[in-house]
Amino acid sequence: MGPQQTGSRKRKAAEVDQGAGTSSSPGPAAAMATAGEGNAEGSMLLTKRPRRPIAHLSMVNYLKGRALGADGHPGLAGFEGDLRSYGVLRLPELLRERQLTLGPLNKVFASQWLNARQVVCGTKCNTLFVVDVKTDHIMRIPLMRDRVPDLSRGPPSCGIHAVELNPSKTLLATGGENPNSLAVYQLPTLDPVCLGDCQGHRDWIFAIAWMSDTVAVSGSRDGTVALWKVDPDMFNGSIAWHKDAGLPVYAHISPTDMEAIPKATTNPGNRKVRALAFSNKNQELGAVSLDGYFHLWKARSSLSRLLSLRLPYCRENVCLTYCDEFSLYAVGSQSHVSFLDLRQGQQNIPPLCSREGGTGVRSLSVHQHIVTVGTGHGSLLFYDIRAQKFLEERSAANPDMFPVPSGRKLKLTCGSGWINQDDLLENYVAGVEDFPNALYTHCYNWPEMKLFVGGGPLASGLHGNYAGLWS
Repeated sequence: MGPQQTGSRKRKAAEVDQGAGTSSSPGPAAAMATAGEGNAEGSMLLTKRPRRPIAHLSMVNYLKGRALGADGHPGLAGFEGDLRSYGVLRLPELLRERQLTLGPLNKVFASQWLNARQVVCGTKCNTLFVVDVKTDHIMRIPLMRDRVPDLSRGPPSCGIHAVELNPSKTLLATGGENPNSLAVYQLPTLDPVCLGDCQGHRDWIFAIAWMSDTVAVSGSRDGTVALWKVDPDMFNGSIAWHKDAGLPVYAHISPTDMEAIPKATTNPGNRKVRALAFSNKNQELGAVSLDGYFHLWKARSSLSRLLSLRLPYCRENVCLTYCDEFSLYAVGSQSHVSFLDLRQGQQNIPPLCSREGGTGVRSLSVHQHIVTVGTGHGSLLFYDIRAQKFLEERSAANPDMFPVPSGRKLKLTCGSGWINQDDLLENYVAGVEDFPNALYTHCYNWPEMKLFVGGGPLASGLHGNYAGLWS
């Protein structure tokens, strides 16, 4: 069926600022020095060897350069790899917070870096926006509407739970005005491309993962996983600005494949897909459902289920990520992060306990061998998979001594954010002031050594938000 078109509200959104640079900054330029020619002494001509390029081997130069691996110097590859790993290990203890002002928005659920200074976010109040982390300026992005709106459905109460960029950072996938629909925007302009509202999910989209530049997968509360083919070139001839009304138009698409969480091994009443993670190395898609199961599909032009297994900790499994270096899936639950090594058919890395006030793991990411855990109690924890222990605070007995591990778990505690005082007075006992923010999302900009963290009050009855730039 050919793509159909519709209109959305007129907007004049400026292109996402490219002048600030992308999150993948070029490597530092190598300093070059050339030697002069030698002088003749008697009958012998002495020629000086050309000097080797100066290699800046300190941590300071690494941080200044942002990215390692200058072309033409393979001899430094091993050192650069070690230094990069050391930088990842030491970065958390160097991070300092600057809170961002988001106004009255409610709970930041999802986030991704667009470039060196802009982050795109989705909220519980169904707002999609771009925030400039240097100026706090917010640009709202109009949401796409279904071709046939469901008038019986009231305002969405779940919000936007997922924002994902494709590998080349040319497309952004998220939710539409109807949270059951998959919306795709073009980058860097943020123009609408297409909306997956035809024969798709019947309930809220909780998770999205890109399998390639043109294929995305969405997971829904209705217990299904949908595969979408998204190719902007297909729509170039048909999607254009409506000349008469000045409205941006976009295609309406259907999924190319849909798979349901198996009912035979799970509780049909709670088989909601909560998180997705794609392994490009194995071309496999992992998913966790709220009934405490992990599911794995072979992902090609369609989805072919490989297995479903019961998780060791099955309460509130709300986040999932994949570690390329160790070929592991990491699952966040109410009190633990579990590691699944499907090659071994067993869990050969012990789970880590992350109890923080009994509020559970709310966001999870992994880079190289460091797992970052965002909790429901307003803190960030860091776990070293190689050492199989949390990173520790480092301290020195006096300023002249080198800092050493103190034995105390390294924990970054986020600020108070903003909370609606009317909700606080209406729903909670007077005098209770401690309402830490759940950290529902975080994302790194590794070339710039920055971390964006978003969230809001854990209690559903409280309206508020938290956003912070850690650098």
